[in-house]
Amino acid sequence: MVQINEIIELIAALLIFLGSIIAVISAIGIVKFQDVFLRSHASTKSSTLSVLLTLVGVLIYFTNQQSFFSVRLLLSIVFINLTSPVGMHLVARAAYRTGAYMYRKDDAPKRSSILLSSKEYNSTEELKNRARIREERREKIYYDVQKQRQKEKEKQQEENIESLSEARKETRD
Repeated sequence: MVQINEIIELIAALLIFLGSIIAVISAIGIVKFQDVFLRSHASTKSSTLSVLLTLVGVLIYFTNQQSFFSVRLLLSIVFINLTSPVGMHLVARAAYRTGAYMYRKDDAPKRSSILLSSKEYNSTEELKNRARIREERREKIYYDVQKQRQKEKEKQQEENIESLSEARKETRD
């Protein structure tokens, strides 16, 4: 019985250790990646897994060592695995809709990566031109939406004025 308890404690310790290693990898990914989307991927996927492994290890340890089953730990495992990906998906969608910078392999200068072939090299002028085109597209979309909203607002104001003038005419009669 003592050996079984030691094996279970070892499994719990390995799960906690593995969770901490994955958390460190997640932190490195958050620092290393270039844009919101890659960072959100690193923070959500691996952090959720690291929390899951750590909490499962803690749950196993306390269940074995003290014969104490924590419903709070079980609920925290469930809620973190449900809410973390959904929350980060909403953040990434908001970043995409506002036109956040999206890293592409061909946007990287030649000196920043040894994995680029000679065909994928872009000069700084090409990169600036591509960034300018992206910004023009974003502005066009943004200002088109603003113009459309302004027209709808003016139309609504005109309708309100017409309805008020009609109501005044009816009250005079």
